[in-house]
Amino acid sequence: MKIGLDIMGGDYAPKNCLDGAIMALEALPKHVRIVLIGDSEQAKNYIKEQGIAEDTFDYVHTTEVIQMGEHPTKAIAQKPNSSVAVGFKLLKENGLQCFASAGNTGAMLVGSMFSVKAISGVIRPCITSILPKINGGYTVLLDVGTNADCKPDVLYQFAILGSIFAKEVYKVENPKVGLLNIGEEPEKGNLVAQAAYSLMKDTKDFNFIGNVEGLEVFEEKADVIVCEGFTGNVLLKTAEAFYSMSKRRNITDEYFEKFNYELYGGTPILGVNSNVMIAHGKSSAVAFKNLMVLSKDIVEANLNEKIKTVFQ
Repeated sequence: MKIGLDIMGGDYAPKNCLDGAIMALEALPKHVRIVLIGDSEQAKNYIKEQGIAEDTFDYVHTTEVIQMGEHPTKAIAQKPNSSVAVGFKLLKENGLQCFASAGNTGAMLVGSMFSVKAISGVIRPCITSILPKINGGYTVLLDVGTNADCKPDVLYQFAILGSIFAKEVYKVENPKVGLLNIGEEPEKGNLVAQAAYSLMKDTKDFNFIGNVEGLEVFEEKADVIVCEGFTGNVLLKTAEAFYSMSKRRNITDEYFEKFNYELYGGTPILGVNSNVMIAHGKSSAVAFKNLMVLSKDIVEANLNEKIKTVFQ
């Protein structure tokens, strides 16, 4: 198995990327090989400085970098030798089983859509996050930023994608799927939420348990929570803010520690024809290490093939 890591992506690249790759060596089985994509001379020099044998990793040299503020579509087209563009080329040609980056999220999404493309039948791919439940375990939240506006049929598909993800990666049998809303009753919410509820209420495609209110998202009610990307992103960043505030106030709590993004590494883009992982731009070395571990788990779960089977 080969996992490609964009070492030029992220606020603290390439140092944090390379430190995370080194840390991942102890956590990954021997058959997993990390491919460092970016300035290979810089990477090899740094690896040697850390006392690691150069041939511990594979290297793919690139000469361009897509910056965080660049227009995604233009950057992908105008910088074919960037670490992101080259990573997607390798992924499309099956030189990698997974490609991961903490770089320009828009470029990663554009690269996914124009390179490996969406799975046939998927209207809009999406990204997820997980929220820790107060009594243990995790809830999958989607979408968390890719699709700010969604029609009811798109939300319905998110429920399918999230259910497959929760079952195959987090080993939740028959995941309970809820629709994020401002009340429990079917008639609550805006027109999109009401229409989505009508589509979901009698489905056989997933285990729909009804609406989920904001005060229930950290409870046991649902294993998967569906919403459009605008709401999901606000909810996710609010949760991250509470973790940051607890750290600033020197509050130590076992549950709140689970909100630390470093523990999870990143998230897959669900609904595309290969394994693409997106990480936080400010990712630390620990986050990159966990990104590599999650990438391995995603590949081993054969997630994309299972999604393809459902949509066929």
